[in-house]
Amino acid sequence: MNQLLMLWMPILVAAVSVFVASSLIHMVFKWHNSDYQKLANEDAVLAAIGAAASSPGQYVLPHCADMKDLRNEDMQKKFADGPVGFLTLKKPGPPAMGGALLKWFVLNLVVAAVAGAIAMHVYGVRADANRAAAHMVGVLSFLTYAGGSIQAGIWMGKPWGSVAKDLLDGVIYAAVSGAAFWWLWP
Repeated sequence: MNQLLMLWMPILVAAVSVFVASSLIHMVFKWHNSDYQKLANEDAVLAAIGAAASSPGQYVLPHCADMKDLRNEDMQKKFADGPVGFLTLKKPGPPAMGGALLKWFVLNLVVAAVAGAIAMHVYGVRADANRAAAHMVGVLSFLTYAGGSIQAGIWMGKPWGSVAKDLLDGVIYAAVSGAAFWWLWP
């Protein structure tokens, strides 16, 4: 535990650096804005979902409770006719950015702490280990920040162009995390 406490500065700098990079990506460069499209009949869709009294959660369209149901002709027709997709509903109201940003920063701290702990376990406290430890932190950070998007592309149908942008984000987050540990390794 004492060795992990020696990493408090690179952990904090990595978390802050990822937070800043993410803020620049989403608020200045805005390369993810094109990932989200508007339905032509948005008002009708909102009304239909509201009429269904759907509570916050994840939904799949069409809903197939068991893979055996896919043999049913009616279910096959629903899939063939479409739409097919996944829907996430949040509670009504404007986005609560403060809470989401706080959770994002805490996640950044956790990613940096876990990656740093693994690097510390592998390389120990050696001044000459900063390059190798930074590389390991970068790789672990990339896998953490980017891996989920690949899964979403495979299983949820997330467009591969959006996945590619998420991978670029992951490379940037990995680079700034690795740089923090290279610079501040004890």
